[in-house]
Amino acid sequence: MSNRETKTDVILIGAGIMSATLGTLLKELVPDMNIKVFEKLDKSGDESSNEWNNAGTGHAALCELNYTVEKPDGSIDISKAIKINEQFQLSMQFWSYLVKRGLIQNPQDFIMPLPHMSMVQGEDNVTFLKNRFKALSNNPLFQGMEFSDDPEKLMEWIPLIMKNRPSNEAIAATKIETGTDVNFGALTRMLFEHLESKNVEINYKHSVDNIQRTSDGSWELKVRNVDSGNVERHQARFVFIGGGGGSLHLLQKTGIPEGKHIGGFPVSGLFMVCNNPEVVAQHRAKVYGKAKVGAPPMSVPHLDTRYIDNKRSLLFGPFAGFSPKFLKSGSVFDLFTSIKPDNIFTMLAAGAKQMSLTKYLIQQVMLSKEQRMEELREFIPDAKSEDWDLVVAGQRVQVIKDTEAGGKGTLQFGTEVITAADGSIAALLGASPGASTAVHVMLEVLEKCFPERMTEWEPKLKEMIPSFGISLVDNPELLHEVHTFTAEALGLSEKERAYS
Repeated sequence: MSNRETKTDVILIGAGIMSATLGTLLKELVPDMNIKVFEKLDKSGDESSNEWNNAGTGHAALCELNYTVEKPDGSIDISKAIKINEQFQLSMQFWSYLVKRGLIQNPQDFIMPLPHMSMVQGEDNVTFLKNRFKALSNNPLFQGMEFSDDPEKLMEWIPLIMKNRPSNEAIAATKIETGTDVNFGALTRMLFEHLESKNVEINYKHSVDNIQRTSDGSWELKVRNVDSGNVERHQARFVFIGGGGGSLHLLQKTGIPEGKHIGGFPVSGLFMVCNNPEVVAQHRAKVYGKAKVGAPPMSVPHLDTRYIDNKRSLLFGPFAGFSPKFLKSGSVFDLFTSIKPDNIFTMLAAGAKQMSLTKYLIQQVMLSKEQRMEELREFIPDAKSEDWDLVVAGQRVQVIKDTEAGGKGTLQFGTEVITAADGSIAALLGASPGASTAVHVMLEVLEKCFPERMTEWEPKLKEMIPSFGISLVDNPELLHEVHTFTAEALGLSEKERAYS
């Protein structure tokens, strides 16, 4: 047992994309800020940020149909799509700044240009997609989007999907070339290498077992060395809890009122990965379909080209699984131990409301490989079982809380930041679009937790992120500048990238 006690400016819990982004922002804003990171695994970016634990989609609402809702009158609400797209633009600008300044190298190791497509089947869905296309294509954020229901054109776009498909089937797709595949694991590792070079102390194999308030308003963390079992105490004026699924337990230990009445429900993801290079070579896009009636938003099927370790891969999914763990490396008791006196009725209310989700998860867990192949064949009619293997992706903990709109025990599909009233501690909960909007989310943390410094920091923030505080959809000239700058800095134009 060690009695070591230290004091520092900022402590980041978890070495994923969120902590990496916040640490990098803070180091640019205040170079002499003292920052410590505690991660219970032996390396960074190995849970939700890991490249095999997420879909790697640069979520900009270019292809994700659940971000555009059909209203009762048939019109399409694109407000969420605009919001998600603008948030992703912030990430692109910040990454471009880091590359241009030489703070991270070789953007092709973490981001690749890749067409984003939406594909639907059936007359009603084709009508929906056409209306969605009309609504989006008039918006400057979605400039360059194409629509087609012509089988010959679709054969050019997605030959693997169209080959041997029944000719009497109504089918349509949209395509936009400015989509991306993002390796968030590689990006996370790059950012932590950069932070280490800036004297940020990164402690791997260190688990934060407790957090409590001190008499002077700081936070004291009880940190255990996973290997030796030695316990140390570390204090900081500001703490960020970015531990993925593990954040909820740590938030509960803080005792802050803002963390009460919040629960979490874990959902694991599985993907089919193609092991046949000849099949992989026939597809180059991220193609998102439409979730089946009654299925949750996280179940939207998609067929994705991925670039991992400089190798092209092809994944289909996600299929849902269930484990009571909140992290892949977590405990089977995670769900049970997250139930507290203050959130038990919220959790029970969610259980009563989400019978359809429970039924869906049971059905998904019971699927055989051949049943999963049948779902894949809705995308690739000729898919052969021997060409595909099953891989287990990451755990996602969906937030459950009481809301005005949804009532008690409402399941939230998204990313949420919970902060103490005095801004001394913040926790990130939730799932998609998550990593894609990391910069937006961490700017929100800065605004909530360092409000008195935002005026001082604004010039530097605008240097790093030119559209900070500005709506790109209302400023098409700035939008054009941003697109040009990020495409050049990240090497995303067609002529600058050779495809394997």
